[in-house]
Amino acid sequence: MRIVTIEEHVSFPEMSGFLPADILSKRRHSSAAAQMMPKLADISGERLTSMDQCGISMQVLSVENTDVNLLDSTAAPYFATKYNNMLAEKISDHRGRFTAFAHLPMTAPMAAADELERTVNDLGFRGAMIRGLTNGEFLDTPKFAPIFEKAEKLDVPIYIHPGLPPQTVLDAYYSNVGGKTGAFEAIACWGWGWHSETAVHVLRLLAAGTFDKYPKLKVVIGHMGEMLPMMWVRSNRAFQPGNGAANQRTLEDTFREQLYITTSGFFTQPPLQLALDTIGIDNIILSVDYPFSSNQMGIDFLNEIQLPPDQVAKIAHGNAEKLLGL
Repeated sequence: MRIVTIEEHVSFPEMSGFLPADILSKRRHSSAAAQMMPKLADISGERLTSMDQCGISMQVLSVENTDVNLLDSTAAPYFATKYNNMLAEKISDHRGRFTAFAHLPMTAPMAAADELERTVNDLGFRGAMIRGLTNGEFLDTPKFAPIFEKAEKLDVPIYIHPGLPPQTVLDAYYSNVGGKTGAFEAIACWGWGWHSETAVHVLRLLAAGTFDKYPKLKVVIGHMGEMLPMMWVRSNRAFQPGNGAANQRTLEDTFREQLYITTSGFFTQPPLQLALDTIGIDNIILSVDYPFSSNQMGIDFLNEIQLPPDQVAKIAHGNAEKLLGL
């Protein structure tokens, strides 16, 4: 069976050479990302070998870091273009195995929309991944509208991935745990915080009416829905049209039409069953979260799914192929 995974990460150390010294001093990476740098930088070595061993047909690659958001609206577009070109070059010898989501200069929204168009039309990319907030701002901020307009026009999705929380949030919610100074990353990031923040991100887009304004827009989130399936019924009741938000449709209707979730990093059956019962089989896409999770973990999970073969195939490759035009 063909297997396509769409939340798989890269980061190229050589791109640091295009950052000014004062920007380099401001970089923030999670400890997990720092430990994984050799694997993140690899395309055709251990990554491809692991894909072959696990039977993964294709990975959709995305840039793991947010260095581009440290740059101003003049410098960021050049940096993003350079990064996307480098990514395209690195996968050019393996077009049947890799494609990519664009890395966008979010501090320059109009340029980001243009870069999305360029990467889709010229480089064959399949959408864009946006990581967390941009200088503390969520995507429902009106200045980001050109990106959604362009994605809808191009018929490509926007993948919203967690990012490191803003410093004020780290200080208020995730620091000084038990009197120990500094931020506690497991709570702030992969253990809880950034999943809930991504759920808030999507709910803000719903409440702001963004999905209604761009009814053909497709948004993807990872990690088995970033807690949203668990809150499905309660949130649907809270966000009924007319309850004070701008959404014209229910959460259930909107998300089943426009939201897709991936399995990245979640490899047990109960969360999958909850996702099946809420967002539904046609909106679930297999992902591994490589290299932060191993390809073998993803394949073992896939093999444990107790569904008819045609439905397993939707999760394994069919839904991704339809969404991304593969």
